[in-house]
Amino acid sequence: MAARPAGEQAAPRPAVTFLTVAEVASMMRVSKMTVYRLVHGGEMAAVRVGRSFRVPAPAVRAYLDDARTDVA
Repeated sequence: MAARPAGEQAAPRPAVTFLTVAEVASMMRVSKMTVYRLVHGGEMAAVRVGRSFRVPAPAVRAYLDDARTDVA
């Protein structure tokens, strides 16, 4: 990693909202088990905190955008 010149600060990181599995399930109107399957199957990104998972809000939006189908 390159050193920064004196006085230069790192760019601030955007705040990420993390959701519980129950919150994601409620938003998507599916069971918590469905969300766990998506996380364990690698279809939805999540972070493990202790024994529980937290899902970044952008990961939910990305999953829903990719899962969208067009019906003719």
